[in-house]
Amino acid sequence: MRTLIVSALLGAAFAADEADRVLSIPEMATFDTYPVYSGYLNVAADKALHYMLVESQRDPVNDPLIIWFNGGPGCSSMLGFAQEHGPYMMVSGTDYWQVNPWSWNREANMLYIESPAGVGYSTCDDYAACNNFSDAGVASDNLTAVLAFFDKFPEFKTNKLWISGESYAGMYVPYLAN
Repeated sequence: MRTLIVSALLGAAFAADEADRVLSIPEMATFDTYPVYSGYLNVAADKALHYMLVESQRDPVNDPLIIWFNGGPGCSSMLGFAQEHGPYMMVSGTDYWQVNPWSWNREANMLYIESPAGVGYSTCDDYAACNNFSDAGVASDNLTAVLAFFDKFPEFKTNKLWISGESYAGMYVPYLAN
């Protein structure tokens, strides 16, 4: 009930997990016109994948949900958020954030997942388990993370879903889709 009340007061379109709500990022922006969330999706007792959700600026209830993976393996999906299609970007060679006029969240809800476990802010307590980057293992973790996301944000279950990425995500995406 508290989440619904807080969401209504903040003008959020959904009854999302307010514990993960990001209100601002220093020297980047204050997120008061569209919600941003950052947190963890547990995939095992010793593994959690970091996610960042940036809701659509246009119509988060009806716009699609795009899941983004950077490749590597070992490249953080925060690269996509911070230098490619997030709402703000830091252009290579600069030391300041600027509004991205081509941000994908202008017309879509963007879910950035840092995968495999151990990449970026994702965590893994067992080094040997984190070092096993088999495509099937990563796909299993990614599926568990996506299902955990829908448990945390059930309001997105009815949005059209797109899974996208670059580089080695050309393996992550079809394995997850399968």
